[in-house]
Amino acid sequence: MPVDGDFLREAFRSMLRARILENKLSSLYKAGKIVGGVYLGRGQEAISAALGASLIQGKDCYAPLIRDQAGRTAFGEAMIDCTRTYLGSVEGPMRGRDGNIHRGRPEMGMPAMISHLGAQVSVIAGMLFAKRLKGTLDGSVGATSVGDGATSTGAFHEGLNLAAVEKLPLVIVVANNQFAYSTPNHRQFACGDLVERASGYGVVGYSVDGTDLLACAGVVGEAVKRAREGGGPQMVVAHLLRLAGHGEHDDGSYVPSSARTGHYGRDCIEVAMRQLVEAGYATVDEIFSWQEESAEEVQKAVAQAQQEPSPDPYREDWTALSTKFPASTT
Repeated sequence: MPVDGDFLREAFRSMLRARILENKLSSLYKAGKIVGGVYLGRGQEAISAALGASLIQGKDCYAPLIRDQAGRTAFGEAMIDCTRTYLGSVEGPMRGRDGNIHRGRPEMGMPAMISHLGAQVSVIAGMLFAKRLKGTLDGSVGATSVGDGATSTGAFHEGLNLAAVEKLPLVIVVANNQFAYSTPNHRQFACGDLVERASGYGVVGYSVDGTDLLACAGVVGEAVKRAREGGGPQMVVAHLLRLAGHGEHDDGSYVPSSARTGHYGRDCIEVAMRQLVEAGYATVDEIFSWQEESAEEVQKAVAQAQQEPSPDPYREDWTALSTKFPASTT
């Protein structure tokens, strides 16, 4: 599918903002400023941003996973939501509780993340089915991302099977980063490519190089288009490598050097930068200015969140997302 230059520019800027933000989160974690884990999307930004940028906020629903900061950014999540959640601010979307990655804005079509692998597939399928029952589906698309390990869970099977039977407009991106935590692909599944599983569910499957922004944008754009036009569930398998450990607590020593130096070990940010410059979609000076703008935005968001109060255990009722209480308090 042809890709628009403006779309690529915005997707790349989301990738860049996510990388700079997560580099800062890594530093804060190592400095003891963040309680809980920090999970980076380094190496996954191209496929994540391509999905987030292909969706329409206010019409579609999107359930990002732990490595989808680029997708969150492209979909419209404010950076302050991320820093407030990681730093425990009571002004954040989760009101300063439940760690860091379990944040969401249901009112903007982004449910709070569930850690259990594959669970978001069922959530998005349920949201789409509810829209159909209420007669409000009207060309909406639902999307989520999972890792290769999640495709072996019951929740993934049940959610995708329901979506396939009901022909729901669901797009699932499987980020095959070659390891489910430390378990390599050959110990997880016997098929040659996870995309082969799509035919077993009766859904359309695509396989794409997850380090290539142009390829990701084209394939994901086509999948979203087909789902929106009534083509039923679409499953995109993106091949890449996680360029960090499972979390910042993990050194990733189980990843062989051959994988790190192989094709999928390349940095999708660097690949995308070359693609944009060579195609004339952006100049080197523009990209440097985007980096500076993003770094300044990150610093402001972190500084603001650090100055805000944490939950008061004597006043809190410990509810986060609800209709009774606002997402943030004064």
